[in-house]
Amino acid sequence: MLSFHRPFGLAPMAGLTDTAFRRLVKRQGGCGLVVTEMVSSEGLVRGLDRTLEYAEFTEEERPVAVQVFGGDPERMALAARVVERIGADAVDVNMGCPVPKVAKGLAGCSLMRDPGRAAAIVEAMAQAVSIPVTVKMRTGWDERGVNAADLARRLERAGAAAVTVHGRTAAQGYRGRADWDEIGRVARAVSIPVLGNGDLVEPGDLVRRMEETGVAGVLVGRGAVANPWIFAQAEAIAAGRPVAAVPAEARRRFLLDYIDMLLDDRRDEPPGFRHSPVSKPQRAAGRARERLVVNKLRALCAWHTRGLHGGSHLRVAVNRADSVAALRDAIAASFA
Repeated sequence: MLSFHRPFGLAPMAGLTDTAFRRLVKRQGGCGLVVTEMVSSEGLVRGLDRTLEYAEFTEEERPVAVQVFGGDPERMALAARVVERIGADAVDVNMGCPVPKVAKGLAGCSLMRDPGRAAAIVEAMAQAVSIPVTVKMRTGWDERGVNAADLARRLERAGAAAVTVHGRTAAQGYRGRADWDEIGRVARAVSIPVLGNGDLVEPGDLVRRMEETGVAGVLVGRGAVANPWIFAQAEAIAAGRPVAAVPAEARRRFLLDYIDMLLDDRRDEPPGFRHSPVSKPQRAAGRARERLVVNKLRALCAWHTRGLHGGSHLRVAVNRADSVAALRDAIAASFA
């Protein structure tokens, strides 16, 4: 059974919820479970460096689930063993990604159209490892194929320890409104914990949706990228305490700390990178790291600046920045 001492968790978002971001969110308080960006089962089994990098986490992030996608029960079971071996608290099966390159490989949300295969994957994984096997799904493939409650029952019988339901179909993508009524139906259909996901923008949304639907918890994606303090604020609301405003200095520090943590992550740099003299490969690796940090900050600020006073100016300045130094200057100027 999956358990965490807080009912609010961070949902995976490809390209955004990396280990640096997850650690920073944890430090703001209120966040229980975190889930890694999705990783390929095949990449894990074959030991590909890039895949293993996406699956890495730190002790500070616990409890942490590594999310895996794939469509072959045997390979998914092998991938689950890799996840268990690296010490994750749970392995999460992606049955919700609607991106064609994932879904066309009998993975992601396409598994909701093949409940037998979906159950076989969970059963194989649950038999292969001792850590909890969880699933993140949608309400269905499209509006004519809404089957989350039925699939959740099958997955429970197959050995799933918990399921998270994003309240949209694969056909919807991220359009329209999340169907929390359907999420509530899933929660009533099974005895394992059900977590809800979708349109959790304000801290009060987390508490209200739990009360309305009876879910065991919620996972927040875009709402947490825009407001990493949403978990602490929701925890305050649930406890009947006033919600403290986030000072500008905390926002400035969050962005600068994120830059520092990304720069400190030198896994992709060659041995001896910090030693001189600096060779051409080392300089190239340094430039690649700089581009990565700039791109990461642009992606984060696209969400992080929404609704923020002066947010559009910060977003424009970050998008114009072409170096880490320029990023720091843009942030300093925006919060001056």
